[in-house]
Amino acid sequence: MTKQLRLMAVHAHPDDESSKGAATMAKYVSEGVDVLVATCTGGERGSILNPKLQGDTYIEEHIHEVRAKEMAEAREILGVKQEWLGFVDSGLPEGDPLPPLPEGCFALQDVEAAAEPLVRLIRSFRPHVITTYDENGGYPHPDHIMTHKISMVAYEAAGDPERYPSTGEPWTPLKLYYNQGFNRPRTVALHEALLARGLESPYGEWLERWDESDREGRTLTTFVPSAEFFPVRDKALIAHATQIDPEGGWFRVPMEVQQEVWPTEDYELAKSRVPTSIPESDLFAGIRDNDGYE
Repeated sequence: MTKQLRLMAVHAHPDDESSKGAATMAKYVSEGVDVLVATCTGGERGSILNPKLQGDTYIEEHIHEVRAKEMAEAREILGVKQEWLGFVDSGLPEGDPLPPLPEGCFALQDVEAAAEPLVRLIRSFRPHVITTYDENGGYPHPDHIMTHKISMVAYEAAGDPERYPSTGEPWTPLKLYYNQGFNRPRTVALHEALLARGLESPYGEWLERWDESDREGRTLTTFVPSAEFFPVRDKALIAHATQIDPEGGWFRVPMEVQQEVWPTEDYELAKSRVPTSIPESDLFAGIRDNDGYE
């Protein structure tokens, strides 16, 4: 008798789960893996980015409830479970100098204390694999960076009975990955493929900014074939209607080009308690086929 594999994806805001690793999650759900999204904040301070909804007074005054409904729709599309950790969105500060973060927001919490609800959720759900953001947050949003911090604490603490003793029976996750879907090799490949087909590329300015920055490339270790589920990913992303313009830049690359040129979602293996060989094509490499899992 086989045992079910479990994957937890830790994200900062509602919509992050649909723009980072969504096709991977949908793929694993189709294979019978139990997938849970942990959403750290309610996205209360997120701007309304869809120009068609800007100026809607109801949405502006009820953004928390609206984003929760969007999350519920995206969750159903992806077929995943989802839990809120209950923190308040920090917003993305802008200006020079940057203004202070709002009092009580997620990014200003004590890291050890803020990791407690995530430890509780790990011990309850018992994931074999966790995905989260790297130390830069993928991009330097304060909530993304804080998500990284609590994920690292929780990954190490969840299996230790002496830490967070009131949060349930210890559980030791076996692997932790950083989402690296917005990587330079993928961007270059799509950019060049579009130009070769005589199509306009939305990535020219991205690559120029990349060249001008001192941002170091990440080590991509794991490439999960998931092209079949790219349409599911896009449908889930569009469900976050306040955040995504269906006619915007996210959707300018034809689906068939994406599926042909870069048919994977990509990750960086950050922690592993099982032996594995790099590169991988499966987040459960080293776990699957052992101890009755499949």
